[in-house]
Amino acid sequence: MASELRLTTLANNAGTESVDTTYVINGSAKAWVDFTTITTTSARDSFNVSSLTDLGTGSTTITYSTSMGSANYAGSYYTGANDSGTSYNTFNNDWTGGFGSKTSSSVIAGSYNNSFVDSHKNDVVVMGDLA
Repeated sequence: MASELRLTTLANNAGTESVDTTYVINGSAKAWVDFTTITTTSARDSFNVSSLTDLGTGSTTITYSTSMGSANYAGSYYTGANDSGTSYNTFNNDWTGGFGSKTSSSVIAGSYNNSFVDSHKNDVVVMGDLA
């Protein structure tokens, strides 16, 4: 039998800090993934991501395990494009990344500057309402 706990506020043990549960529910990432596109496209770690599909150099479809309520969600994408090494502390700010097509069940992320490139370090975070 499933149970449900209904709260309006979460507080620490001392009661000195609290937050309305609306912020916890609506302000939490609904999906995120840390992945590489060097040699193969694979996730190092993720939440609510069922698969990654390599669409070609520098372009990946990220499919959610649980769909979003609509395609009108927000997200951010970081790529260490042009970084073929394994250093997580290399930032190549001359490279940018962005989202292509967004649906309620997936998003296309791509790294680009003058041309698409694969990268060792890619991070996507998605915020919004789940279906």
